[in-house]
Amino acid sequence: MLEKLTQKFTDVMRAMGGKAAISEKNIEEAVDEIKMALLEADVNLRVVRRFVNGTIEEAKGEKVLRAVSPGQQFVKIVHDRMVALLGDARQDLVLKGPDTVSVILLLGLQGSGKTTTAAKLGLHLKGKGRRVLLAACDLVRPAAVEQLAALGAQVGVDVHREDSKDPLAIARNALARAKKELFDTVIIDTTGRMQVDEPMMAELERMRDLVRPDESLLVADAMTGQAAVDIAKAFDERIGLSGVILSKFDSDARGGAALSLKSVTGKPIKFVGVSERPDGLEPFYPERVAGRILGMGDVVSLVEKAQASIEKEEAAELERKMADESFTLQDYLDQIRRVKKMGSLKSLVDMMPGLAGQLTDDQVDEGELRREEAILLSMTRKERANHLIIGPTRRGRIARGSGTSVAEVARLVKKFEKSRLMMKKVVKNKKMAERFMGGAPAAQGRGGR
Repeated sequence: MLEKLTQKFTDVMRAMGGKAAISEKNIEEAVDEIKMALLEADVNLRVVRRFVNGTIEEAKGEKVLRAVSPGQQFVKIVHDRMVALLGDARQDLVLKGPDTVSVILLLGLQGSGKTTTAAKLGLHLKGKGRRVLLAACDLVRPAAVEQLAALGAQVGVDVHREDSKDPLAIARNALARAKKELFDTVIIDTTGRMQVDEPMMAELERMRDLVRPDESLLVADAMTGQAAVDIAKAFDERIGLSGVILSKFDSDARGGAALSLKSVTGKPIKFVGVSERPDGLEPFYPERVAGRILGMGDVVSLVEKAQASIEKEEAAELERKMADESFTLQDYLDQIRRVKKMGSLKSLVDMMPGLAGQLTDDQVDEGELRREEAILLSMTRKERANHLIIGPTRRGRIARGSGTSVAEVARLVKKFEKSRLMMKKVVKNKKMAERFMGGAPAAQGRGGR
């Protein structure tokens, strides 16, 4: 996500942030680099001008030039302006309570990922405790109805579909079914076209007037850059948007759409698609994304992902196993699966402060993780429970079963043994630190009496 932009901003921020004193010339040079980075990222020209002029004006103020740490002050100014550019604060969906049916109208062109997003959004809201019904009203794109039905079954969300050729009738019946069967949210997957045209807009206007949506969300392909902004303006003028979902955000190396949408259209980005998986839809937090772009990482999102993949009791049990060296290859396999559940290694690295945008795909080897998983899966339960029994014959069998070499199997076992020793030391040091910190206040209290 936004790799090139992140790399350039990180370089500028690192150079400016470390300066004990900065001049107007330093500021102008840094802002020129920022300007070029934004233009290369396909950000709207007027948005770039406003961003650059505002940054220069604020950065040349007395508060910065005479500050204790002017470099850090400059970094803060750029960060705050980037947050404002992206939309200031997280904008959540505005839906009714569980006793009334809320309607979400999904809009977008063909190929934007609208149908997939409908299922992802359904899964997201299901996780929030809502009862969701997907309405298959895209009757133009071949197999759109079948695709939504298959995705709905995959995520465990009901889909309303009919043989009718009237999308308005299907929507009306979906709402009636929602009231009858006590669904509290209906997500309507509407007709798309290859481009904005009058028949599509006229149909969507009739759909809007019929269902009176609580949210009208445009699903736009982040990879189309400024075209996504123009599409959003066209839909907003005719239908009226409450927000935007940027699909394929994980593939957008430039970021022009994300950085231009709010300023140009006034509509917030509410969600972003971060993978093809059913759970690959995330709420959009401007401050967190700004932090990633500037190379500050996104520790909050990283922690949230970790919390979602491991329970408190599991973490305590894992720590116990690390402490007494009962951590096995089966536990190692479980950890690999948890990491995969959190997303790609590249996306996790980009959330770490100082590493965002610094490592290329070649430097983050996803293949190594897959090879290790294959090796572990080729072992028997007995071997994963006790790695000491894996001798030359067993290594040969495991290598053949995993499509790797005997050397790679031996390397994994050796790596595991080193990891166990390191884990034990980490847990031991942590416990010693906790005892020390826990005893300090008590000792001070006794001495004060």
